Amino acid sequence: MLLVIPAIDLRGGCCVRLYQGSYEKEQVYYEDPVKMARLWRIQNAKVLHVVDLDAARGGTEDNKRVIHEICEALDIPVQVGGGIRTMTDIENAFEAGVYRVILGTSAIREPELVSEAIARFGSSRIVVGIDARDGEVRVDGWTEGSGEDAVEFALQMEAAGCCRIVYTDISRDGTLEGPNLDAYRELGTRLTKARITASGGIGDYKDLLAVASLAPYRVDSVIVGRALYENRFPCQQFWCWNNKEIVDLERFSTARIADESKKD
Repeated sequence: MLLVIPAIDLRGGCCVRLYQGSYEKEQVYYEDPVKMARLWRIQNAKVLHVVDLDAARGGTEDNKRVIHEICEALDIPVQVGGGIRTMTDIENAFEAGVYRVILGTSAIREPELVSEAIARFGSSRIVVGIDARDGEVRVDGWTEGSGEDAVEFALQMEAAGCCRIVYTDISRDGTLEGPNLDAYRELGTRLTKARITASGGIGDYKDLLAVASLAPYRVDSVIVGRALYENRFPCQQFWCWNNKEIVDLERFSTARIADESKKD
């Protein structure tokens, strides 16, 4: 069964979505990421995908505190990518409560970090994120080309011990125009051990069915962002999204209540 993973992309402490990876085409969907995370949990999320867009670009700004608060509030695994460049960054993420770390730019520039991290923490907690445009891996928050072919790089990461690839087609991301099924088929045909988490372009339930049909190509999960925020799935009409400001989180959610005394 296909696992659907809601996404929270963080920029300036808010939940945002980019269009085709462009920071100039940003839309803010919600200003309280912790509450948004708990709302996804109410909607039966089993895993949450979080990206720190500020950290991904390599600047001085990041959303580490917000990520820590999200991890404290939830009772499900949280996977995080964006700006994780060193072993210390990985350690800090785990100390903050993150379950799974996604290495992207660092995997391109320091591939030995991937094998070292997997050896230390295990392949279930270290995965590689491949963000591609026209088949080329992009880095630094999707802003720069790497010169690396996405499929060939995925094979290198599989050989290094990686058991999961989070593959995003940047040209589809945030568009609601449907996923790049051909790219996932090609990648899944070449891989022999690693599983694929698809990302980018999901617009409705038909797209989810299309991704689910790729199970023979090693695709077992999909990340969904904008379509969930914009209430594109019929089942959401019965959930609390339309009343997000007034829903009783303590009554309907199994998420933990953050201890306000621990906040600075």
